[in-house]
Amino acid sequence: MARRPLPRIPSSGNDRIARSRELARTAADNATDVLHPLITISRGLRLLAAAGLRKWADTPKDKRGPALFLAAVCVLAVALAPYGPLLGLIGLMGVAGWKGRVRTPVRTGPDDSQIARLQALHDALVPYFSVPEDPSPLFAHGGEWAKAFSDHEFDGDGRLTRLRVKYPAYFPDGEAEARARIEQLLHAKSGRGREYLFSWDEEANQLLMSVLPALPTTIAAQRFVTAPGELVVGFTDPDAVQRTVPVLDGDATRDAPPVMWRTGPRSTEPHLLAVGHPGSGTTSLLRSLALQALTHGDVLIVEGSGTGEYACLTGRDGVLAVECGLAGALAGLEWAAHETERRLIAANRARQAGHSAPDDARRPLCILVDRPSVFSHLAAADGRPDPQQLLQVPLRHGRAAHVTVVVADQFDSLEFLNETVRTHTRARVVLGPATPEQVKSVLGAPPHTTPTSDVPPGRGYARMGTGAVLRLQVPATPDPYDDAASEAHRQAVMELLPERQATGEAGAPQEQPAAEPAGPGDTALTGPREEVPAGPAGERPTGPVPEPVASAPVRAGSAPVPAEG
Repeated sequence: MARRPLPRIPSSGNDRIARSRELARTAADNATDVLHPLITISRGLRLLAAAGLRKWADTPKDKRGPALFLAAVCVLAVALAPYGPLLGLIGLMGVAGWKGRVRTPVRTGPDDSQIARLQALHDALVPYFSVPEDPSPLFAHGGEWAKAFSDHEFDGDGRLTRLRVKYPAYFPDGEAEARARIEQLLHAKSGRGREYLFSWDEEANQLLMSVLPALPTTIAAQRFVTAPGELVVGFTDPDAVQRTVPVLDGDATRDAPPVMWRTGPRSTEPHLLAVGHPGSGTTSLLRSLALQALTHGDVLIVEGSGTGEYACLTGRDGVLAVECGLAGALAGLEWAAHETERRLIAANRARQAGHSAPDDARRPLCILVDRPSVFSHLAAADGRPDPQQLLQVPLRHGRAAHVTVVVADQFDSLEFLNETVRTHTRARVVLGPATPEQVKSVLGAPPHTTPTSDVPPGRGYARMGTGAVLRLQVPATPDPYDDAASEAHRQAVMELLPERQATGEAGAPQEQPAAEPAGPGDTALTGPREEVPAGPAGERPTGPVPEPVASAPVRAGSAPVPAEG
């Protein structure tokens, strides 16, 4: 029997096979498009059947009979109803089609660029979170970032806004230098120009990094809901304090978390020091505190810059003086020292007699000193005593005498502040752009966030005594005579200013004879200071010194007052 020869494979078989595959793929795609509704309904019926079986398996055995009877009744009712089977079939197909539709999967994990950023951050932390002796290191070159990172969130630009880092237990998280290195690295790798908060959980060996939103700058000076002796320094993060106050933010009213400073005899931080760079907002802070202090007491202002930033307060009720010259500053601070002693003596005599302190000894007195280092330089050049020496009595004994001292100066003049001012001003504020080292030198503790180089005026940090370091935004309190400021903020300050003191026939504030001759180029003080003759044997008089509010308003030449309007 002859053997049939095998068929030969044509030389162009590869081309034919490729065309056949293309035709089969095209036919399958067309069939899929044509049969897509049937495929969808079949998938839905399968899912409905699986759900029904799971429901039947979860039903207790004692309830399966009633359930089966109820289902049979429903099927019988549909079958006997007019057009029931048709409507039931249409409904079943519709439910199956909806159940079997193809859903677009929602991506929940990071994309490729975000994964690359997380992997780069993981590799950058390897030298800090690994040691050669670790048999199974959590951080290793080429390792998986998912084991160490969690709770990662990104913004629209692909930068990290939140990240939880799990680090090994042998990392020295109790050392400030080691923690600072990690924070600096995370700050640099996650994107500069933002303020990061680092929360260390030493017990769980975890570090949570989050980006803080900017504090609002739209809150202007206004009447805050506070108790006597409480002053609002500014506003901070909602989770940093346990109290809120209603504020007017633009045209709406909301609750804002304040940084509250308590003054008076029961205060643990009766005096405040504010430090910043030029234009950082220290003068606005002092203006805000002055407007709040005038609600319940008197204010004495000593301005070393001589730019007339407090001219709006000249001649107002409760403002004892606004001194810009060296002679006026010396006389005003000397009166403040005598007034503090007088209050202490009056309160002591009242306690010995079994009475409460007189009202003039309990009325709050706030002394605002802006840039005292300028006066120190002028006094040294003129051979006069340093005005800061006259602050020793109000600083040391002001708490018992209801006297509060607020000092503001710049970073480049901190070395000219004497030891008394540094020691007794335990409430501290740092405003403007500052390095962590500068913040720590003033507040005594490093900031809990990463300071940025570009901040609006009034932005900084505050610390009351030994408390926590808080972010701070001072209420907008510009000079109402400054045309460059916002009209709404200027009007808010004008509404808070007290009425002007009683004027004479000429329309100018009444003046008293000069208390002492003025030096060359200076003007004599006619406001708060009043000499009291010494008693016998050279003893200091113990009688009360007349209050300056009713006796002698501020002299017109003590501060440059621009024309209103």
